[in-house]
Amino acid sequence: MYIRFLKVQPMKKWSQKRTTMRRYNLTARMYEMRYAEEQAAKYKVALEHLHLNRDSIVLDVGCGTGLLFSRVASEVQTVVGVDISNKLIHHAKERSRGLPKIHLVQADADHLPFKNNSFSIIFAFTVLQNMPNPLETLREIKRNATCAASVVVTGLKKVFSLEAFQALLQDAGLNLVFLEDADELKCHVAVTVQN
Repeated sequence: MYIRFLKVQPMKKWSQKRTTMRRYNLTARMYEMRYAEEQAAKYKVALEHLHLNRDSIVLDVGCGTGLLFSRVASEVQTVVGVDISNKLIHHAKERSRGLPKIHLVQADADHLPFKNNSFSIIFAFTVLQNMPNPLETLREIKRNATCAASVVVTGLKKVFSLEAFQALLQDAGLNLVFLEDADELKCHVAVTVQN
């Protein structure tokens, strides 16, 4: 299933997001070649510190081509993938054929079209550095999390120092459970719960 949902926003914010959307639309065919190995390393770290179960309802914000889907779909009730790029969503749709638990939505991470407290696990890999206000994005992600939800977030090291990343998570009301900052990772990988 694929749904498109993009909300009208102030021009400056939308300009940055439109640029990001266009960049990913143009590079969608190369996405996996460029990012699969890097994403796999982040997924491995995060999934080692999470408990997935049959009742888990998962949101993958910035799902890209759906590289995460096959790693979690068999373990959970439902996976919803969201991305602003229609080309990436198209590739994710192709990837998710044969995985009936996957649902795709084209939407902006700052305006997710879901009811409050809908997801028990939320992933936001490689999202924050593309957003005009990462704190606003984290607050929107948190709005979608159930009270006991695990929220996995990454922060690109070239954009966020470790201290700035930790402060951002704290300001968003996310309690750090685990943080990986290994040299071989391009991102800080945080597993959090909301407070």
